[in-house]
Amino acid sequence: MIVRKADLKDVHAIQILINYFAAKDEMLPKSLSVLYENVRDFMVAYDDDNNLLGCCAAHVCWEDLAEVKSLAIREDIHGMGIGKKLVKACINDITQLGIKKIFALTYAVGFFEKLGFRLVEKNTLPHKIWSECINCPKFPDCGEEAVMLEL
Repeated sequence: MIVRKADLKDVHAIQILINYFAAKDEMLPKSLSVLYENVRDFMVAYDDDNNLLGCCAAHVCWEDLAEVKSLAIREDIHGMGIGKKLVKACINDITQLGIKKIFALTYAVGFFEKLGFRLVEKNTLPHKIWSECINCPKFPDCGEEAVMLEL
């Protein structure tokens, strides 16, 4: 398996994976337009046969805050450590910029806690982070929890 920064040729596969989980109401769908605009945020994991295993994005929100988001792992390989490797790659990418606070909005709090994140109140996060949430049909009662990692 290889984990690397995404490039333009990965966008269609990322969209298929993310929108598979969006159809199951587990994450927000992403248009090709949004993915192309944000491709530099994404890390991808591929197997030796060049099949996409998963993706995760690291999005800078402010000078001292970034978000880990759009974590999606193929369903048939959950629990094999791919999500952990992708999130760690995103954390590494974020910390190279000097950012020390990283958050995620998630239904999988336990997964993030194993990586050192802690549960926080959503209202402690800056309003700027709600830009995607406002367009969500579940807003404001989606059930996602906020987790934070402070380095």
